[in-house]
Amino acid sequence: METFIFIIEFLGTFAAAISGIRLAAAKQFDWFGGYVVGLATAIGGGTLRDLMIDATPFWMTKSIYIICTGIALVVVIIFKRYLVRLNNTWFIFDTLGLAFFTVAGIQKSLMFGFPFWVAIIMGCITGAAGGVVRDVLINEEPLIFRKEIYALASIIGGLIFQILSWLNVGDAVCAVVCFLSVVAMRLLAVKYHISLPHLKAEDIEK
Repeated sequence: METFIFIIEFLGTFAAAISGIRLAAAKQFDWFGGYVVGLATAIGGGTLRDLMIDATPFWMTKSIYIICTGIALVVVIIFKRYLVRLNNTWFIFDTLGLAFFTVAGIQKSLMFGFPFWVAIIMGCITGAAGGVVRDVLINEEPLIFRKEIYALASIIGGLIFQILSWLNVGDAVCAVVCFLSVVAMRLLAVKYHISLPHLKAEDIEK
């Protein structure tokens, strides 16, 4: 199980780092600034999760996550012109990072003995919190607070994971289906402009 979580976290780290560095490149950050944004995106959610479940933050036990972010920076530097031109590049890597980290957060929380509802919340935090840190660093409104389906996709993916687990489906299959569910929901929500209603000041005043 630990090896499986490591693989998922590594893939999520690379995808999330690419999404953060790509946005930093679009904002004309220097290389170090891009690395900081990418690293914060990659480890932000997992760090918060580990602190909440009383575990050593995952990136402090293995240097590979720091190295992985460096590799992501090199990839963006080499292919910067191509990546910045493609508007959907950030979306793709951000979606993959969200899905990978949702699975990792759920699996690690369950491994530490927490109930399923806590695991679902930890999956959402792992997947979405890094994006909040990224958006704050680049001075953008956090994606999680916009109308676009984002954290909700993570929560629904977690619910699907748990339902399959109750049906005695293997953990690997649960993880794959959860991952695909999060990706599918994000893609469909963006393609068909599916969103939650906005809170409006006039509604509150009434």
